[in-house]
Amino acid sequence: MPGLPIQPMNYFFACLLAWASISVALAEDYSCEETGETRIWISPLSPKVGGKVKIIAVSTGSPVSELALIDSQGRRMLLQSRRRGGPPWSLITGMEGLSEGHYRVEADRNGKLAACHHLAIGGSNRQERPKEWNLATEAFYSAWIEELFGAPPGENFSFPSLEPVLRNTGRNFLHNHLGLNEDNDLPLTPDCADLPYTLRAYFSWKIGLPIAFRACGRGSARVPPHCGAPTIMTEFTQGISYQANFRKFSRQLVNTVHSGSARTGLEDESTDLYPIPLNREMLWPGTVYADPYGHILVLAEWVPQMTDRPGMLLAVDAQPDNSVTRKRIWEGTLLFVNTESAGPGFKAFRPLVRTASGEWRTLSNDELIGHTDFAPFSLEQDQLSRDNFYARLAKLINPEGLDPKQAYEATLNALMEQIETRVTSVENGEAYFRKNPGSVIPMPSGAAIFQTIGPWEDYSTPSRDMRLIIAINALNDLPEKIVRHPELFVMNGKSPEQAKAEIEQYHAGRIHEHSIRYARTDDSPWELSMAEVLARKPAYEMAYNPNDCIEIRWGAKPDTEEYATCRRHAPVEQRAKMEQYRIWFREVRRPVQ
Repeated sequence: MPGLPIQPMNYFFACLLAWASISVALAEDYSCEETGETRIWISPLSPKVGGKVKIIAVSTGSPVSELALIDSQGRRMLLQSRRRGGPPWSLITGMEGLSEGHYRVEADRNGKLAACHHLAIGGSNRQERPKEWNLATEAFYSAWIEELFGAPPGENFSFPSLEPVLRNTGRNFLHNHLGLNEDNDLPLTPDCADLPYTLRAYFSWKIGLPIAFRACGRGSARVPPHCGAPTIMTEFTQGISYQANFRKFSRQLVNTVHSGSARTGLEDESTDLYPIPLNREMLWPGTVYADPYGHILVLAEWVPQMTDRPGMLLAVDAQPDNSVTRKRIWEGTLLFVNTESAGPGFKAFRPLVRTASGEWRTLSNDELIGHTDFAPFSLEQDQLSRDNFYARLAKLINPEGLDPKQAYEATLNALMEQIETRVTSVENGEAYFRKNPGSVIPMPSGAAIFQTIGPWEDYSTPSRDMRLIIAINALNDLPEKIVRHPELFVMNGKSPEQAKAEIEQYHAGRIHEHSIRYARTDDSPWELSMAEVLARKPAYEMAYNPNDCIEIRWGAKPDTEEYATCRRHAPVEQRAKMEQYRIWFREVRRPVQ
């Protein structure tokens, strides 16, 4: 299963212990040159005798069929692998117990050799590291991201920070890749804006590639953020770098980047990220989504549409409390709007290339338009209205279209996931007050309520609640969407108007069949039907303040049994500010800082 640690000797390698060691002199017989669309990667850099070895074959053209290991006597052993992605496609396996010597790893496609790689076990041999960012290293980065956050689509994937994800040897293909126990006690707790940069920097450190980042402004109501010249870090390319060096660099990185780093204008060239085409071939895991208000997600996996199951696009994000969560992409989690204050959309990291003089530089937008190694620069997303953007994305996720009831269930399930995540977020605020009774968390003014520092950032939920309101609107709007975009649905002979009426009736019944639970102030459970949650949408316009009791934060009304256990209220001056800001939530219009 994805994410599980490699089980000792359970990959059919027990017999490998009996294989004779191979002389270093035979190395040339087992070496091979890798070219083309498939590349094999080995971890760690210097595999030890009897130690764990991980292998991944990554292909950008079409899936690889199988992986095999060839010994010194030409004996071939198929390797049990797990398959991911497309594009890029990957096969991943692991083994331990190999004797010292030289082996050959082969990746086959439909019975024909697609790639091979020389594997040296023991001795002083160390694999050669890549010298540049190119199609192969970008594909490896994408496959690494997909494996790192892989889990069955319906499984809850949430961690208190990035640290336990990277320390999981089964998930993290590059765990201890340098052989220095470099992941032990590695402190990595990125927030929303830091997450994509931290992942990119970690990969660059392990693989030995350069990385660039820029200091950026915040922009204004009429101008997107703008950035300065890039800081290009090449230290990782100059040999094995210890954890202390990476820690020093990562601190510099997170102290520089912020939400404005990803919201830069789409045509701007002085940026870390650039917009790419809105199509399945370009939206690889690792692609960044920057929403117009500063939230950032990293694509993690495409789940293909099946006859009995809708497709899904999954992404991960980090929260102010440093928790990392995987979620499905839909209107409730992916905000898109055309605005003068930001360049929103799907973006890729601007590549670094080496000049003839050996210096590193970033590629311009014009250079990226026709480049063969990187996703092309494109302003396609800028041409789309909000409604058409979501329609295009829905078609990518479910290219065959969905039965209206199937589409409704997928939307309802996504909303339920979002609400359950909010249950945890609000409970985190309650836990803070149990540890700090009688305290009051200061509330910032204006647009700063969405992004500040300290306990307000950790325990308030204005951004999450605005997304909840948007998600509720998306579910309620589904019947009208059937009429606006019938091309997204399989009508089975019905007219869009007939399908709309059917879903309206279906919706009226289904919202009484689902419910959530939260723990009130006295720790007693309280259940809310989905119908009640939806009806309380106006209350969520002022339910984000952690100084209010949990009953208020779930929309309970005074003089009701549900409200009776409430023991905490936000100060009057804070309530006055919230009333002033309420229009932002009603119009789902986040102000620009």
